[in-house]
Amino acid sequence: MRIFLAIYLFAVIAAVSILGFRGSTSTKPPLEVFPDMDHQARYKPQAENEFFADGRNDRPIPAGTVARGNYFNQVEVFSEDFEDEHLGDTVFHDGKNADGSFVQAPPLEVTFELIEQGREKYAIFCTACHGAAGDGNGVTKPYGVLAANYHDDRLRGESDGYIYDVIMNGKGLMLPLKDRISPEEGWAIVLYVRALQLSQNANAEDLTAAQRTALGL
Repeated sequence: MRIFLAIYLFAVIAAVSILGFRGSTSTKPPLEVFPDMDHQARYKPQAENEFFADGRNDRPIPAGTVARGNYFNQVEVFSEDFEDEHLGDTVFHDGKNADGSFVQAPPLEVTFELIEQGREKYAIFCTACHGAAGDGNGVTKPYGVLAANYHDDRLRGESDGYIYDVIMNGKGLMLPLKDRISPEEGWAIVLYVRALQLSQNANAEDLTAAQRTALGL
């Protein structure tokens, strides 16, 4: 029995000596029995690289590159009978004219279904920061993440192409959404943002007589 207790005590002391107490912190690298691919050689995004003349890892898109589909329709894109009416359309994909200026209006037919789609995507990707009303009072505001207020005169006066560009490519602390939504969904969000702006800046003259009567105006 004594021999067993001695061996048990030695095992406990050895385990604590090697592994340390649970919850303790250390600046030493952890003991990895199976490192797998944790330390593989790789290039990190936005890091320096002496191989290229511009000194960066991320490579710019080659000049003349034409967008072909998106992440959401790969099956259709690589099929033999693929047809895309928006292939190479910079207005649809980038929100810009051929001269690089932002377009004033969406390149899609405005329908209630498209605006409703924009409402759904806005609730998923935008409400947390910009708020349900688009006034910048999202749940992130108390934590110092100040999002734009869509009801500012500056943003109400911006073109649809500019808003689309910010949605897809991001700006400042806002991350781009082009890897999460399709161009059509991006334009749908633009339409819903315009609807939010109109909801807070509508004029009675824009309503029909029946609508003004129903609202008591």
